[in-house]
Amino acid sequence: MAATFLKYLLIFATLSSTLAYDPDPLQDTCVADKSSVAKLNGFPCKPEANITETDFSFDGLANAGVVNNSVGSLVTGANVEKIPGLNTLGISLSRIDYAPEGLNPPHIHPRATEMIFVLEGELEVGFVTTANKLISKIVKKGEVFVFPRGLVHFQRNNGEEAASVISAFNSQLPGTQSIGATLFAASPPVPTNILTKSFQVGTKEIEKIKSRLAPNKS
Repeated sequence: MAATFLKYLLIFATLSSTLAYDPDPLQDTCVADKSSVAKLNGFPCKPEANITETDFSFDGLANAGVVNNSVGSLVTGANVEKIPGLNTLGISLSRIDYAPEGLNPPHIHPRATEMIFVLEGELEVGFVTTANKLISKIVKKGEVFVFPRGLVHFQRNNGEEAASVISAFNSQLPGTQSIGATLFAASPPVPTNILTKSFQVGTKEIEKIKSRLAPNKS
C-alpha cells in the first residue's frame, strides 16, 4: 500500500507542477518591487526589511464601482499591481459591477482560468470552446461559474437592477484581451482589408466600428 500511495503522490506532484500557470514561490514572500527596471517573468523581490502589512492588503473591492461607460460594466482588479505581496503566489481577484443591461464584452485571459461568484443580481454568462460550442447559463446570487483559461467569454446583466461578482484567477496577473478592442482599436491598427475579409463586411462598416472603439472613446 505504501508503494501505491507513493506512486500516486509522485503522479500528483508531476501534474501539479505541469498545470501550474504562474511560477511556484521559492521563499515565504517575494513582495513585488515595482520600481525595479529588471526584466523577468514576474517582479523582482524587494528587500525583506522593507516589507509591511500594506503589501498584502487592498480595500478596493469593498464597494461597488461607478459604472459610467458605454458597455455598462466596470472591472476593479486586485492583482499584483495593486497587492505587491501576490508576487509569485499565483492568485488574484477582481470585482465586476454591472449596470442594468450592462455587458462585460467578449474577452480572454491568456494566463488564467477564472471563477466568478455572484454577489448581487443575475447574469447571463458563457464561453466558447475551440470547437465553436457555446457553453452558457443564467447564474444567480450565491452561484459560481468557471471560464477556462484562454477561451472567449462574456457576462451580461439582463436584469433591471445592478449586479456584481467577485472573480478569482489562478494567476497574479491574468491579463485581459478584449476581442473588439484587440481587433478594432490596436495601435498601429490591424489593416482594414484583413478585417473586411475576416468578417465579410465592407470598408465602411469596419471604419465605423474602429471609430467607435477608438482609445479615446468610453
